[in-house]
Order: sequence, then C-alpha cells, then structure tokens
Amino acid sequence: MAETKVHAGSPALFSLYKMGKFDLSHRVVLAPLTRCRAVNGNPVEAHALYYSQRATHGGFLISEATNISETANGYPNLPGIYTEEQVVAWKKVVDAVHAKGSVFFCQLGHVGRASHQVYQPDGGLPISSTSKPISEKWDILLPDGTHDAYHSTPRALETYEISQVVEHFRQSAINAIRAGFDGVEIHGAHGFLIDQFLKDGVNDRVDEYGGSLENRCRLLMKVVEAVVAVIGAERVSVRISPATEFNDATDSDPLGLGLAVIERLNKLQLKLGSKLANLHVTQPRFIFSVGNEEEEAKFMRTLRNAYKGTFIASGGFTRELGIKSVEEGEADLISYGRFFISNPDLVLRFKLNAPLNKYDRKTFYTNDPVVGYTDYPFLTQASDEN
Repeated sequence: MAETKVHAGSPALFSLYKMGKFDLSHRVVLAPLTRCRAVNGNPVEAHALYYSQRATHGGFLISEATNISETANGYPNLPGIYTEEQVVAWKKVVDAVHAKGSVFFCQLGHVGRASHQVYQPDGGLPISSTSKPISEKWDILLPDGTHDAYHSTPRALETYEISQVVEHFRQSAINAIRAGFDGVEIHGAHGFLIDQFLKDGVNDRVDEYGGSLENRCRLLMKVVEAVVAVIGAERVSVRISPATEFNDATDSDPLGLGLAVIERLNKLQLKLGSKLANLHVTQPRFIFSVGNEEEEAKFMRTLRNAYKGTFIASGGFTRELGIKSVEEGEADLISYGRFFISNPDLVLRFKLNAPLNKYDRKTFYTNDPVVGYTDYPFLTQASDEN
C-alpha cells in the first residue's frame, strides 16, 4: 500500500509531536487494553503480530496491563514482566513493534482487590489498601470464561508490606527496559491497586497511607520515584482516573484528587529537572459521567492546565472528538481502545476519514490467538491498485 501523505492544514491529531525524547509522527495512541491472550503468563507469537499490526512509524503504543508479581493477576491469560522467561518473550514482541518504527511502553499493573482467590498464589486473599470487597455491582472474568461476583474478601496490606509492592514495580520497570521497551506506564487507574490507595471511597487505612490526600498519594509517588530512579523520568508515564468509578473506586472529590496527584508529579519533575514522559488521564465518560459533556470537558481542562508536561486523554473519544481536543489544547495525545481493537490501521483510517470496522465485544477477552485479535481487516485502497 502506498504511503498516505497528510497535507498541510490536516487536523492537529495527525501532526508531529515531541514527547520528551521521543519524536512522534501523530497524536493517535494505542491505549492499554487487556486482551487475555498470554500463555502461562508469557506473551506469544500472536502478541507480536497484534501489536505490530497497530504500529506505525512514529506512533506510540502502550501494552496491555502487565503483571508485576504473582499476586498482581485478576484476569485469565494475562502476561507478566517479573520472570526471566517473560522478559525474553516480551523482547520478541517489542522487536516486532520497533521494526515498524513505533515507540512502545509497557503498562505495569497490579489489580489489588479486583482479583479472586483462583488467581492468587496458593489460593490466598487478594491484597489491597482495605479489607472491603468490591460490591456485587461488578463481576470478574474467571479462567473458565464465566463471570462471577468478587466474592474474595481482600487482605489489607500491613504497612511494612507496602515497600515490597514498590519493589515489584521497580524491578518490573527494569525488566521492561531489558525486554526492549522504550518506557513504562504506571497503572494508577480503574480501581486497581494504586487507585485503591488513592480513592477515599476505598482507602480506609489509619496509617501513613490512609486518611489525608498526602497519605493516599504516598504509594503512587513512592512507586513513581522508585521507577524514575532506575530508568529515568523520560521513560516513565503515569495513568490515573480520578473521576472513574470502575470497580467501586469512588472518591468524594475527584477533581481535588486529580489536582493533588498532579501537584506532586509537577514537584517531582521540578526536583529532578526532567519531565515524565506523560500523564495519561481517563476522562469521566469512560464509565460514568460527572454530569454532562460541558462539565466533563471542564474537569479535563482543569487537570490538563495544571499538569506541566505531555497530557494524554482517553475514554470515549471518536475521531472528531480527538481532533477537537488536540486542536483546542485540551490534550497533547489521544489514546484509543475499542476502535484500535477492531481497526489495526486506525491511524490511516482516521487520516482518510474512512469507515471503521465494528468491534465485537464477545471476543475482547477470549483466549483465541486469531479471532477478535489479529483477524480484523485492514483498509483496502482502490486508488493504490490503479
């Protein structure tokens, strides 16, 4: 297929952008997407094909949430980055993406209480900031493909144990760089472990990790500082979702929480004399609206204006909304999930304003290495054949 030229005057979504040390050719980012295709915790050949299909020269891809330890898992067939075998397996995937000229970050995650004893070593209890379980409003995908409520009551971490969680993030970041990734994204969103410490609707601790905003931000900042210390700030991204209530992760003041995190990240950047790669924020419409589109836009603009660095927005964006957000300065980059699942050539389709393949939710989390994973068709351009 001939290379598509984007003419002067094209929407800013397709313009060049310098994300710290990385030169990007457009602003369309592959969001981290749980796809459940790993085998025994290892990415396989299908992962290399899947990610390379979605890679473009100068594009930016973020991997699916990747487990940092044996206790981090809460889905079937998730990959990890905490063993040597996993590092070697990821290198093949990273090499395939780099061959296409993309920048590739590994999202480091721990689900915390959003797990089940079936996923835990020796059937133990999931760990969290709290001993409160997730309500029956939410369900979990089990290894046999069925869904069930989060019946497992989590175990609140003892204060002395938290340093081990920080160490797992630190070592996983080292492992990710060894595997060839260009950087890592610290998953502090969507009701998973770090978010369970951040949100006052979950965190009921009475030690130095609970109560005040300063205390609730402590785990995230310790993780960020530990990871920055070993791979450098320019290789570190942070993802948060202060207004998202996924997995019962609520907060009484989402804007205040978001600004508190940003204040601390800004101070860290000033202290380091170097900026993080980016701050990645899920907007409220990802799950629930904070009221209406105008309020959502105001919420995101406030966070964007407060953060001193590259700002990525995600959650519910169409092509048109992405263009608008970038052109109005509400975000530097836009990450897309569902559209990227079903359109491996999403960047090209967006540039041409071409029709999109429809996605099939039923195959989002199956373990098939082809169906719903690498079999979505690419755009055929008749003009290239003439």
